Amino acid sequence: MTYCCGILVREGLVMIADTRTNAGLDNISTFRKLNTFVTPGEHVMALATSGNLSISQSVVSMLNEGIENPATGEIETLKNAPTMFQAAQRIGNVIRRVHDIEAPALEANGVKFDVSFLFGGQIKGDRLRLFMIYSAGNFIECTVDTPYLQIGEHKYGKPILDRAARYDIDIQDALKIGLLSMDSTLRSNLGVGLPIDVVVVRTDSCDAELVYRIEPGEPYFHDLSERWSAALRAAHMGIPRPPYVTRR
Repeated sequence: MTYCCGILVREGLVMIADTRTNAGLDNISTFRKLNTFVTPGEHVMALATSGNLSISQSVVSMLNEGIENPATGEIETLKNAPTMFQAAQRIGNVIRRVHDIEAPALEANGVKFDVSFLFGGQIKGDRLRLFMIYSAGNFIECTVDTPYLQIGEHKYGKPILDRAARYDIDIQDALKIGLLSMDSTLRSNLGVGLPIDVVVVRTDSCDAELVYRIEPGEPYFHDLSERWSAALRAAHMGIPRPPYVTRR
């Protein structure tokens, strides 16, 4: 399993992904699922992946190498896309290309073509944007009303995002909320695990302010997890008991 989330606020973008892959209880490995593409001052893009690892790696490799546009003869990559929307379209096109190549053999062996992506960042002259791209290559865009997107095992980390993620919060609070969302998922699903990769991008910087890996035992994340557990227990104790059962 996987959990990745992206939070888009006025000040910038936070993207977080775990690194655990699971092909059975005795076959657990660590692979990077959050890739960055940065040319400072020109573009900064982050791509988080969920689903079949071989498919997602094929998509990322093809995006790096590029595919030829039959109409223009141009080799199209993420790095030479003129806008974020067109970059998202290129990811969708590559997913469909990989599907045409890989899906028949996968399905013949009982393996579903399953992959999804979070894609965020900014190209000079365009605004900071965040997309979720599906297995069919279609996509949706993050909005001010719901300033976050998730892929993978999202249900455990969604409640904190629903309650606390707002477009007008500052970027440090967005990062903290994203880490709490990840911690909630780690607590409830063994298929999601440390290390955690984090990318933070400031609006109009066209650069990555932070590219960081949180390793097991990292002091801040451990403290955040313990404080969140204590805060939940305190909140539970501070709420009056339901009046529906008579105390004996």
